[in-house]
Amino acid sequence: MGALKGLVAFILVCIYTQVSAETAFTASAFAETSRSVTLRWDSYPGASSYLISVSLDGSQDVIAFVQFGGNTVMGTVNSLSPNNIYVFTLQPLDVNQDPLNITTVWSLTAPEVMDPIQTVKPKDSQTLMVEFNSVTGATHYIVRVQNSAGFFREDTISSSPAEIISLTPYTEYTLSIMAGNDGGRSQPSPSVTGMTVLPPLQPITSSPSNDSILISWNPMGGAVQYTVILYEDFSNTTVKQNTSGTNLTVSGLDAGALFTVMGYGWDAQQRKGEASLYVNQTTRPPTPDSVQVAVATIGEQAALSVSWEIKRELHGSVEYRVMSSQNLTCSASSSPCVLSPVTCGEVHVIQVTASNDAGPGYPSSHVEFITFPCPPKSLSLVESVEGNCTLSWAPEPYAENYTAYVKTGDGGEETCNTTSHNCTYRCQCGYMFHMYVFAYNHAGSSPPGPSVNHTTLPCCPEDVSVSPVSTDTLEITWTASRGADLYETRAADLWRVVLCNDTAPVCALSDLSCDSTYSVLVTPCNDLSGCNPKCKSHTKDTAPCAPTDIRLVPKNSSCVSVSWTATNRAANYSVSAVGEDGVHTCTASGNSCDIAGLPCGSVYQVSATATGAVGQSLPSYWERLETEPCCPASPTVHQVTQAMTNVSWSDAKGASTFVTTLTSPRGHASCHTRDYHCLMGCITCGTNYTVTMEAFSHSGRSVNCTYQGFSSSACCPSGVRVYKMSGNSLRLHWRTTGSEHRYVAQLTGSNNSYNCTTSAGESSCDIADVQCGDAYHVVVAPLTPEGSQVSFCTQRLYSVTCTESDIGTVIYRGKRSLDQ
Repeated sequence: MGALKGLVAFILVCIYTQVSAETAFTASAFAETSRSVTLRWDSYPGASSYLISVSLDGSQDVIAFVQFGGNTVMGTVNSLSPNNIYVFTLQPLDVNQDPLNITTVWSLTAPEVMDPIQTVKPKDSQTLMVEFNSVTGATHYIVRVQNSAGFFREDTISSSPAEIISLTPYTEYTLSIMAGNDGGRSQPSPSVTGMTVLPPLQPITSSPSNDSILISWNPMGGAVQYTVILYEDFSNTTVKQNTSGTNLTVSGLDAGALFTVMGYGWDAQQRKGEASLYVNQTTRPPTPDSVQVAVATIGEQAALSVSWEIKRELHGSVEYRVMSSQNLTCSASSSPCVLSPVTCGEVHVIQVTASNDAGPGYPSSHVEFITFPCPPKSLSLVESVEGNCTLSWAPEPYAENYTAYVKTGDGGEETCNTTSHNCTYRCQCGYMFHMYVFAYNHAGSSPPGPSVNHTTLPCCPEDVSVSPVSTDTLEITWTASRGADLYETRAADLWRVVLCNDTAPVCALSDLSCDSTYSVLVTPCNDLSGCNPKCKSHTKDTAPCAPTDIRLVPKNSSCVSVSWTATNRAANYSVSAVGEDGVHTCTASGNSCDIAGLPCGSVYQVSATATGAVGQSLPSYWERLETEPCCPASPTVHQVTQAMTNVSWSDAKGASTFVTTLTSPRGHASCHTRDYHCLMGCITCGTNYTVTMEAFSHSGRSVNCTYQGFSSSACCPSGVRVYKMSGNSLRLHWRTTGSEHRYVAQLTGSNNSYNCTTSAGESSCDIADVQCGDAYHVVVAPLTPEGSQVSFCTQRLYSVTCTESDIGTVIYRGKRSLDQ
């Protein structure tokens, strides 16, 4: 076999099989490497050996051959070149070395064996980064990863660099690389070693105090040192500390601040391990200071409002807990917090503690607070001498001073401040006394306690005031009488008496006669002493009676005379006309007056009022007044055609319909309308008209309006003709309506337009260089004195033919209206 060009054959499988003749012979490639291909084939009946011939694909030359025994069905051909396609021809031979059959197999050898991996670097504790040189013909690469613990894995990658993931932290690995293609893979490259780094810490954090954070973690195999880093975003603070242990306390931190914590380990080779995830930890909140306590009220219940200060901004949610030695607590997210309920005469020792998600901080210093004293008891009243009363009470613990209050029935109040246990008051007649005492200390006033009531005889009312509030009502007021429970008020004139009983120091006596004199008496009463009959009476007149029978007589377009009927003894009268533009008035001492200056087109409500020494009467019933409608502003007259005009005008206040008239020596035209315009025919051209208008209100009042005259436009000329002149000229001729008018003549064709203007009295004009071969619209119209053209004269259509380059014949085609 050594004579077969150095090829070496290995018998991989040997079998002995007896097969009948005429069996098909097949073979296939079993495995390929960079320099070998393993083939397998079916056992062929009668074969004593198998011959394999090798050639390159596309070449007829046999470069090698190898022969295997008759019991062999698999063999390897070695010493091939990498990354080549080979053709393998297999023949079973009988004992005479004659071929019995033949088959062919194509196979691609794997790429060349690669150089060792260039670099191996850890990316994290479970990933290695590899870099290598690529080889020609490789479509992919296989990295073989092994370790001493029996781990074996092959990862397929496409290019360099590449990540080898899902490895064990802090473990050394042996790595080799193979190039692959469709034929197979190369032999592994020489191996290199790489090691993953330490895994990330799993820090557990807490805050044992308001200025420290404790970080702990489980020990890691291979770690000789640990680094812990804290960040505070608010103050931009960074704290970094190293330790060989598995816990670390960082002190001197801001209280109530948020810190971000992370860490990593170091191995004996000073390789940094994978960093941990960030963990947030808040320090415990600071100790509240400047604790203040004050009494507060919640509904009707007394409480203590406890306030404090925190001198820096805190992170996150903070809860403050206030505790009292009286077993009262409260919680709040900010100052203040209210302890309730509290009662009088209590001693409270109070502390405030702040807490957050890290735990409670240090409590504040103790603050002692004594609540308000209890109300004085055992009140007694002694009237020692006539007009004097002494109020006494028992002393109260924690009371520093007392205030006694004496309230009278009219709402008056007297006070007595004292450090003793009694006060003396003057007891005057007509008083109802209600007396009570409050005790005070630095916390405030005691709650209300028992009271004492004492009533004296009622006195006559003072400051009695009688005022008319309307024509039939008097309002009587007075200063409340001391000790009075009820007041009887009486008003009498020559014919009748009106009574009013009430507990209030005010009474209204109504349904009185207007313009009358009444005697008014107020008598105070109470249940104990009855009524006081010695009070004096007061005299008062009622307001005058209202005018009646209002009559309105217009005097001119802006003035009206107003008269009325009245029976008052002495009164002045005021008349008011109320409309959209405001109020117009006139006054008189008699029964009539004139209101002038009334604008046109207005509607007023007119009433009269009487005024006497004690006030005004009710106003009379309204009477409606309507002035003449206003004339519209100067109307606008627009001539629509030679015999028709459109007259328009603005709105006129108070006017609902209009009659408009145009008058001249030659005739007149008019229209009657509700609109602000009308169309009038039968207008004679070249005529001066007088413009008048009559406006009517809804009630039929009217006004005549005369305006500046209107002159109708000059008449349109008649007999318009067009004549051919020499060359390309045309002459337009017409009959005029007066020698004072100027005219303009216009020719308008499809491509060109021409015009000419005459002097006053002329009846023709010539137009040169007219384009022949077109139809022209011809208009001749007079000019207004301002120089504008009358717009409603009739158009005529003429066709202008050509004779060679000059005008041929002018043909009249008829009239056309201006809008065609």
